[in-house]
Amino acid sequence: MIIQIRIDDRLIHGQVAMVWARELNTTGILVANDNAEQSDMVKMTLKMACPSGIKLLIKSIEGAKKVINDPRAKAMRIFCLTRNVKDALELVKACGNNICEVNMANCGIHGGETGEKYILPGNNIQLTREELDAAKELSELLKEKFITQLVPNSPRVLVSDAIKQFLTE
Repeated sequence: MIIQIRIDDRLIHGQVAMVWARELNTTGILVANDNAEQSDMVKMTLKMACPSGIKLLIKSIEGAKKVINDPRAKAMRIFCLTRNVKDALELVKACGNNICEVNMANCGIHGGETGEKYILPGNNIQLTREELDAAKELSELLKEKFITQLVPNSPRVLVSDAIKQFLTE
């Protein structure tokens, strides 16, 4: 079972490795990113950042769908990381019943996307128009299971509320 998908430009970093992995009591991290799966340099970096004692899988989006939908995954507490909202949306559409929640944080800051950005309140979220549309669709699909929360002790905000606040400003 995917206990949480976290949308984070940096994938595995200190906050994810030391805080979220512990908070979610996960024994496995699944990085779902086509570039990471294809790059030996990125794979090596992610392996170094992964806490010891936690199993790491680095898969393409298609490969991640297979892992998430594998019946053996239901008995596990897997923490999934993806770099952008579109990839999270694709995973939810293909694996929705096997995903507990999606957390959008640190999104659009480090990803290198160019063009106009839409800045949502809180948690370092800057989205392109395409990503904002994907976030709206995810909000409709997941309702209260699509949140933004930077660290476990910060407030959980529904992404739908953050989008509404953005649209009224």
